[in-house]
Amino acid sequence: MNMKRREFITLLSGAAAWPLAARAQQRAMPVIGWLSGRDASTDDLVLPAFRRALAAAGYVEGRNVKMEYRFADNVLDRLPALARDLVRSGVALVLTVADLGLGVRAVRGESTTMPVVFVMGDDPVRAGFVPNLNHPGNNTTGVTAMQTLFSSKRMGLLHQLLPSATSVVGLHFPYPPGTITELPEVEGAARQLGIKFKVLTAGTDAEIDAVFASLPGMQAEALYVGASPLFFSRATKIVGQAARLAIPAVYWRRELADAGGLMSYGTDAKESYRVLGDYAGRILKGEKAGDLPVQQSTRFELVINLKTAKALRLAVPPTLIALADEIIE
Repeated sequence: MNMKRREFITLLSGAAAWPLAARAQQRAMPVIGWLSGRDASTDDLVLPAFRRALAAAGYVEGRNVKMEYRFADNVLDRLPALARDLVRSGVALVLTVADLGLGVRAVRGESTTMPVVFVMGDDPVRAGFVPNLNHPGNNTTGVTAMQTLFSSKRMGLLHQLLPSATSVVGLHFPYPPGTITELPEVEGAARQLGIKFKVLTAGTDAEIDAVFASLPGMQAEALYVGASPLFFSRATKIVGQAARLAIPAVYWRRELADAGGLMSYGTDAKESYRVLGDYAGRILKGEKAGDLPVQQSTRFELVINLKTAKALRLAVPPTLIALADEIIE
């Protein structure tokens, strides 16, 4: 009778332990690291597209996957410390966005095995992140918007809009040494078009203000705003300054045209972040990042804000209107 009683107690204690173990397993959901050069409020514009794709892959934030967000707030020197924090926290993979590729380097500096998925504007082969696009093979993959390759196209569109303009100022972020940027392509396009192109850099709000304060004295006929996480975060500020000075400007993201900018030409950001969500889900299911090909953005949008053109007293050529994917009136 005593033996049976001990067996009964053992059975009860074992039965009680199983639900606890099951609950512990349920709580242990995978964690994705999000490493961004921008700030949280700006990334809120792109996160919905990412989350929809992640959900389509079977993962819903807060239900069966957790996100750990780290934002550099446009201070890119913070990326190495943020990457170190994510890697040491034990995330399953790291997504790097809006960081000029510096996030990829930062994660790799902490771990050679951590899967990394990037969204970047340049050629990742030229940047040295992957040996080729179809077979990355080194635990790194992602999507590239190839912004630097289409910078000359933006300058050409600006020339179509303002064919008599001979002086254009470029607003560019002061990229770290060794970073591949769009500047050589823009300068080359300007030379071919016979345009005098003056480059001004700004890495802070105060420097942005200083650039716009200097424009009237430079007699610039137009403004070329280069791709930058900071400038995207300050879209309203930059568009407002251009409107105040009544200077035509071309941008690389449609969000700036939506905010009142004259014209934008660039990739559809939602497409890039859909890829990011899809790849994150596939890696969580067991696929290797290095086996997933780096995808290139295929959809490019020319957006013209006719309301802004009218405020600037500009007549947009019919040929340019015909090329536009969207007209804002």
